[in-house]
Amino acid sequence: MGNDRLIEPYERGAAVSDRDADPADLSGDEREAVRRQFAEDISLIWEMAGTSRMDGRVLGYLMIMDREYISSADLAKALRASTGAVSMATRRLLDTNFIRRHSVPGDRSHYFKAEDDPWGSFLANERRYFEREIKTLDEGLKWLRPEEVGARIRLKNGRDYLRWVMDYHHKMLADWEAHKAERDALDEES
Repeated sequence: MGNDRLIEPYERGAAVSDRDADPADLSGDEREAVRRQFAEDISLIWEMAGTSRMDGRVLGYLMIMDREYISSADLAKALRASTGAVSMATRRLLDTNFIRRHSVPGDRSHYFKAEDDPWGSFLANERRYFEREIKTLDEGLKWLRPEEVGARIRLKNGRDYLRWVMDYHHKMLADWEAHKAERDALDEES
């Protein structure tokens, strides 16, 4: 009963950062409740950004879990979600390089783990979507009649913006890698 009082606020939606207990003092069940709440908090942020809430739950849990990797069945159980919803979310997260599939010799189950740097992986991978979108916009431009000035402006602006962003991705990714190296060097000094 005492554990219920400690876990209950987190299952009602209080932020993980509100927790005042020392993580070393938490039981396994309490730590699991905090992990689930962290996944929920990430999912709400993803939902506000217009992305699938389940994708955010899966990524959040994979980022904070205490295992090297987890099966899709165990992930569904931990998140109290259907295996189908977890399967769809893991496919999308794999496609965008936020997570990786992990294989266990002799085991046919699907296992997953978060990338160590999911946002850097996403940034590196995002260019392929830009290329598809640029191609689609170019195709649309071919079909416009000369008098369709407004549509031509919108499609050209979209295409050129995506080209500009795609070119800038190279610099952003290099800057991000340099930032991480500097951060890690400072961490080693302290």
